[in-house]
Amino acid sequence: MDISVILSQNYRIISHEEWQQASFTHRESEIVFLCDPQDNLIGAVASDNRNRIIPVGLIFVEDLERYIAQNKWEEFSLWFCKNKQNQLLGWADRESIYRFLYLRGKKQNDFYQALLSSFPHQLTVVDHESGICFANQTLQDLDESKLEWIEQKVNKVYGEASCNGASAGALQVYWDAEQIEELPMNLANYSNMFIDLKAVFESSYDVIFVTDGEGKTLRVSSACKKFFGYDAEYFIGKSIYELEKKGTFKPSITRLVLESKEKVQEIQITSTGRRLMVLGTPVKDKNGKIIRVVNVSRDITQESQLKSELEVIRALMEGYKRELKQLKQMAMRDDSFIFKSEKMENAVTLASKVAEVDSTVLILGESGVGKELIASYIHQNSHRRDKPFIKLNCGAIPENLLESELFGYEKGAFTGASKDGKKGTFELANEGTLFLDEIGEIPLPLQVKLLRVLQENELVRLGGTKPIKLNVRIIAATNRNLQEETKKGNFREDLYYRLNVVPVYIPPLRERKEDILPLTLFFIEKYNEKYKKNKVFSQEVLEFLQAYNWEGNVRELQNIVERLVVITDQNLVEKKHLPEMMLNSQNAQSRITVSDVMPLKEAVNILERKLLLLAKKKYGTTTEMARVLGVDQSTISRKITKFMQ
Repeated sequence: MDISVILSQNYRIISHEEWQQASFTHRESEIVFLCDPQDNLIGAVASDNRNRIIPVGLIFVEDLERYIAQNKWEEFSLWFCKNKQNQLLGWADRESIYRFLYLRGKKQNDFYQALLSSFPHQLTVVDHESGICFANQTLQDLDESKLEWIEQKVNKVYGEASCNGASAGALQVYWDAEQIEELPMNLANYSNMFIDLKAVFESSYDVIFVTDGEGKTLRVSSACKKFFGYDAEYFIGKSIYELEKKGTFKPSITRLVLESKEKVQEIQITSTGRRLMVLGTPVKDKNGKIIRVVNVSRDITQESQLKSELEVIRALMEGYKRELKQLKQMAMRDDSFIFKSEKMENAVTLASKVAEVDSTVLILGESGVGKELIASYIHQNSHRRDKPFIKLNCGAIPENLLESELFGYEKGAFTGASKDGKKGTFELANEGTLFLDEIGEIPLPLQVKLLRVLQENELVRLGGTKPIKLNVRIIAATNRNLQEETKKGNFREDLYYRLNVVPVYIPPLRERKEDILPLTLFFIEKYNEKYKKNKVFSQEVLEFLQAYNWEGNVRELQNIVERLVVITDQNLVEKKHLPEMMLNSQNAQSRITVSDVMPLKEAVNILERKLLLLAKKKYGTTTEMARVLGVDQSTISRKITKFMQ
């Protein structure tokens, strides 16, 4: 049997645009096939229902056997048929092809019996004499009384089929009462579910894109118009490979899902410039084969723009933070507690952290750098801020009185002792903070007692026997190198490690030149207000102070500014008003001048020779020369021999 006998010639082919513009006329029982601008078949519509696009497949008659073997002929409702010469032969529906395939190898009666046997309900076929000529398996399972009742009543209930006006027989379908009652309910449920799903599908802000297991588009939500620039009908029947090739979207998430056989989430760029975050999900049958791919796309174009704007705002915020940090550094004052340098910032940051806990702190630094100020800062920012902050300079108290100052004494403990006794600084600072300045000056015998108090958190007064419990936070400070002192035997190693829990180093002012100008301006303002003055420092003076090597650190700077504010007669403080010792120090630093470029070794030799001649002329002896030049006497002798040859 040739398949051409079932092909219908009642069709037309028009463009998709022509169909959208409704420019074609309806014809009864006509199928209209739709093509895109490249003449690719994209679907069909029936003349009586032009709003429903029917998926259409293209099949070459010569390849029919291959399609049969792969069951691909079941994929579409309609098939458009061609021969190898690309000539259109017509179209056929899936049922006609099925019937054609079945009848090629079997009798027609066998075909109908097989078809009726597969019917899911009880069914009988009677001839024109009301005799039962066929009953499917379901009916044959009934008992004989039921079957006999059917034979008696069948002529009253079947619908007749006529041939040339004569009755040819009838087909009877039986439904259980329960099934009949459930049918309207299920139909209503399915109808409502369909309405709900359609509403969700069409009203979703996201694009929902559904394809089959081969990548052909089955359904697209209406939001695609906004993101892709095409209506949903444009995509129906199209391959995602074709759409990706045309640049409608890149990459194709469906393609990635089909390749990986797993969920895929990627950013997709559309031809309209949109950025979509797409989640592709495969739907598999019981054998693990992908039969559907569902993509849900979220537009993140605005989110990307917001991200860019956020980056700009973040950059501005970083600038504001740096500016605020500088202002904070300039404004962070407690008496002379001002800084701008990174080194001082690190020290203050560490002090802020250690203030939150009760760890023992050892503050290191030269005299005048502000160790006491840091200790006060730690206490004021700790949970003990409302308790006593007691300060004791261990280097300012005679050795024979230091023990009683630290630990106190009972009445009559020694000659001249108060009759009521006295509390030591440890007891006075109980529940608060004790700051032991110049801790390196404590004599060795007293270091043993101090170590015991720190370890046991209790003390015994001089002349007493009763231990007193303590709850004191210890902050110690020194301008000495305690580690070197322990090596020399001047400081106990165990006490050093007991104090050196958290060391905070305060750099000298010469190592943080950035702090000199802010400190100077602060001290000028402070002493102008204190002494009711209105002094202003010239630019030359400020530059001099900035370059000066402050051996006494912040304390020396503060004293110099106070002196200039107090003793200068005019409001403008100029360089001539500076102390002579400072000017001499600057002159000493600026006596050496360089007028031309020369090899460094040659310049060093010239400088050394001139210095030796001047020192020999002024001081005479090599001992004095060595002292002034800051080197050993042997070095002076060796260099004199070298240059005098």
